[in-house]
Amino acid sequence: MAKKEEKINKIEREYVIPLRERMRPTTIHKRSKKAIRIIKEFLVRHMKIRDGDLNKVKIDSYLNEVIWSRGIKNPPHKIKVKVTKEGDIVKVEAVELPNNLKFKKLREERIEAKASDTSKKKKVEKQETKKTEEEKAEDTEKKVEEEEKKTAVVESGKEMEKAAAKQMKHQVGGKTKEPKRQRRMTLQK
Repeated sequence: MAKKEEKINKIEREYVIPLRERMRPTTIHKRSKKAIRIIKEFLVRHMKIRDGDLNKVKIDSYLNEVIWSRGIKNPPHKIKVKVTKEGDIVKVEAVELPNNLKFKKLREERIEAKASDTSKKKKVEKQETKKTEEEKAEDTEKKVEEEEKKTAVVESGKEMEKAAAKQMKHQVGGKTKEPKRQRRMTLQK
């Protein structure tokens, strides 16, 4: 049996969601909360979420801030959103942000980019330090080997001198003995 691969359809749309008419009958102190619920219900209907689950609609934090920016009593009357549907999950973002939220979003993006750059640099530095540590270990091993060779050469030289001295000692007539004092010439006849 061959497994069938399901392609995840990615649908992107833009909507202008009217909030005023549906918020009118709600209590003043619950209007921003109701606006969020109205957005979710609108997107469930228009993005064809079959089971009608509002939890499948994910609202962007900046869209939430746009709705709550004027307080709980006075949310905007309509809002323009960009919607992407991947599988069953629907993600919603605000198309037009106020200036203060634009700057906030840019600042957070810069911070995230900087953090990712520094993490990449740290990974590269760790790899380089591992390499340098390996090189240092190799260098110390080479130095130890060179010192061992030098000590081995010195020891073998000493051993060779001892062997040569022993050999000379045991040779017969290795050195001709000379008298300690000179003999008289007259007696040599």
